[in-house]
Amino acid sequence: MSIMRFSVPREIIYGEDSLQHLSTLKGKKAAIVTGGSSMKKFGFLDKAVELLKKAGIESIIIDGVEPNPSVKTVVAGGKKMSEFSPDWIVAIGGGSALDAAKVMWCFYEHPELSFEDIIPVGSMPALRTKAKMICIPSTSGTASEITAFSVITDTDNHIKYPIVAADMVPDIAILDPALPACMPPHITANTGMDVFCHSIEAFASTAATSFTDPYAIEALRLVIQYLPVAYKDGKNMEARTHMHNASSLAGMAFTNASLGLVHSLAHKIGGEFGVTHGLANAILMPYIIDFNRKFSDKYALAEKQLEVHDIAETVRELNKKLDIPLCFKDCTEVDFNEEKFKSVLDRMSANAHADPCTLTNPGQPTVADVKMIYEAAYYGTKIK
Repeated sequence: MSIMRFSVPREIIYGEDSLQHLSTLKGKKAAIVTGGSSMKKFGFLDKAVELLKKAGIESIIIDGVEPNPSVKTVVAGGKKMSEFSPDWIVAIGGGSALDAAKVMWCFYEHPELSFEDIIPVGSMPALRTKAKMICIPSTSGTASEITAFSVITDTDNHIKYPIVAADMVPDIAILDPALPACMPPHITANTGMDVFCHSIEAFASTAATSFTDPYAIEALRLVIQYLPVAYKDGKNMEARTHMHNASSLAGMAFTNASLGLVHSLAHKIGGEFGVTHGLANAILMPYIIDFNRKFSDKYALAEKQLEVHDIAETVRELNKKLDIPLCFKDCTEVDFNEEKFKSVLDRMSANAHADPCTLTNPGQPTVADVKMIYEAAYYGTKIK
């Protein structure tokens, strides 16, 4: 057996009011990275600045990270950090803000690099020569606060790139359920199904181990039980706490076991159409579970441990409860024009097949397989 690694943040601070941990940090300067206006609107951004000030830390805010953070945004953020010279980078917000902050951190530490230099898996140089990283998620979904992953979009070529580097695992993750309690229902649904997807793909991954499987199964159990509750009642703090913890448990699984075809296809259809990542995962998941089942016994094992009959049907049932469409043709979040879908299908299928997440998918799917799955998920055709 080859030598393997299991990596998680050095510290995970969790529970209500855990944001207070910022006031205990040692340092001089912090760059706070965030997305749109929600963290400002709900007072969390001002609170973070205040807590850092209490610790004697001066801060700047780098905001405006897009829902699909672009290469331009992370390069520009790295330059702003270089002008300020922080010793802490504090990312607060959704997965997009956290993903962007990680790559900004890389360009701050290594300003000579281009984005193309860090696309190959493991090509990123060592970090922490200038700063350490804290991630504070406002959604219970991406688990970027736990992982060695970041997804950045090349807007010129309409391609999402998963950036993978062990050094991007944050030093500290702060899981305060007060932040996701402010999410509207549709974001709760999309991010929650992202947690489910991380869990089931990590469990079925060809790189799964006895270290990763328990985290994946527990995350699946929590999502099945608590996501519909959090969707119906966003202020239910028990459900919010369990979903926030589930997100990070799933992150511990997939950052070490990797993912599979669901993420490969979601990355590329997101790049082409702009559909939200978690929503794309939710729609694609049942089709790919049905496709993968013939190559792996892990789905049957998950069903046994979770006491469900058919994990793909469990996803479909969750999607219905969460008002998520069962196919892309019925998705109204973005314009899934059929003519455009057909015109980009071959390119999108080839790009998805080349995605790093495909490497750990059960079996050896071909580009033709990927195209068939995209067509099934677009039109709602069941895969046998």
